[in-house]
Amino acid sequence: MMAKTPPERIKALHAIRDRHQGDTSAPQRARLLEALQTLGHCTTFEASRYLDLYDPRARKLDLVKQGYAVLTTWRVVQTESGECHRIGVYSLLRGRA
Repeated sequence: MMAKTPPERIKALHAIRDRHQGDTSAPQRARLLEALQTLGHCTTFEASRYLDLYDPRARKLDLVKQGYAVLTTWRVVQTESGECHRIGVYSLLRGRA
C-alpha cells in the first residue's frame, strides 16, 4: 500500500500545525493531541511530514505520561521510492485517565 494521504487530510493536518506553532515539545504535543482528537488517528509518517514533529514517538510517549491512552497499531506502506516501511498508527482510546 502506498503511503498516500488524501489532500483534505493534509489540509487539516497543516491547519493543526499552524494553530500550534513552535518546535519545542509542548506545541508538538498539542499538534499530535489535536490530530488524534479531531481526525481519529495519525500515522508517524503524517505526524513527521504534515504536523512537523521531529520524533512522533517521543510526543506520543509524552501524551501517555500525561494520562492519555494512545494505542499504537502497525501498518506497512510503500514510500515514493518503492521501499516498504512499517509505520505506527496512533489512536486515542479515551481522554485522560
